[in-house]
Amino acid sequence: MTFSVTRRHPLFFAEIGGVDLTRPMTAAQFAPIEAAFNENAVLLFRDQFVTGEQHVAFSEFFGPVFTATKYGWRDERPRLRAEMADISNLDHKGALLTPDDQRRHHGRANQLWHTDNTFKHIPARCSLLSAHEIPAGGGDTEFADMRAAYDALPQSRQREIDSLIVEHSIYRSREAMGFTDFSDTARKELPPVNQVLVRAHPATGRKALYIASHASHVIGWPVKKGRGLIAELIGFATRPEFVYRHQWRKGDLIVWDNRCTMHRACAYDDNTLRRDLRRTTVSDEINTVERAAANRATA
Repeated sequence: MTFSVTRRHPLFFAEIGGVDLTRPMTAAQFAPIEAAFNENAVLLFRDQFVTGEQHVAFSEFFGPVFTATKYGWRDERPRLRAEMADISNLDHKGALLTPDDQRRHHGRANQLWHTDNTFKHIPARCSLLSAHEIPAGGGDTEFADMRAAYDALPQSRQREIDSLIVEHSIYRSREAMGFTDFSDTARKELPPVNQVLVRAHPATGRKALYIASHASHVIGWPVKKGRGLIAELIGFATRPEFVYRHQWRKGDLIVWDNRCTMHRACAYDDNTLRRDLRRTTVSDEINTVERAAANRATA
């Protein structure tokens, strides 16, 4: 098979050909994938019917894989390995979740524009999502290029926001969807954290907006003013020219760069249609505020 990169959007999102993720990979084979990832931010691999072990093994080429967060649900009996987040509407036996299941209500907040794990002190570098079962209608995923959105801002706006810091919290996004049923354990594990509003990609140097539904307010600003700015930037960054909508097929595996993209799930009839996607999330190296301070110190 010959390695290939085919751009599916004028700005980002590329389909990779000539790769079989069910086979062991070498560093030399990963190198062109990493280069395509840094350039395109989101990569699609078709017809990759990977096991959990193979999914995790590929993820580890990008960096250390998070253990999936435990939120302390009343009936949290995982059906996947510890490194994998269950992005499905299925219980541990593979049946549809009941209408009142906490996971169902918590997961609906994924329909808001977000970036994975900005609510953790050390956020996510990238995420890898594998499609095992797709509903007959709906359930697409939209991606937005935060590099292109930043580039399109007036320079005066860029200067205004370049040094701002924002508080992020999982509770901010979930409360926006009416979900507040978190255990004390989860609240202790996931306190609010600060992240920069604009970050430079370490491999390319390109600046990108770093915003999400988890973003609560701007540090040092009145809460209402900061939330207005965040809402304005999310609205600007998700204009059609910055967005690609992906219609899933069984066997798709997508990896996206959380440092320079946002994404959201599109609605479907999750009460009657099955959707089974499984995600690994790769950790970044350092908190974004700490990284910015270190970069200034060495500049």
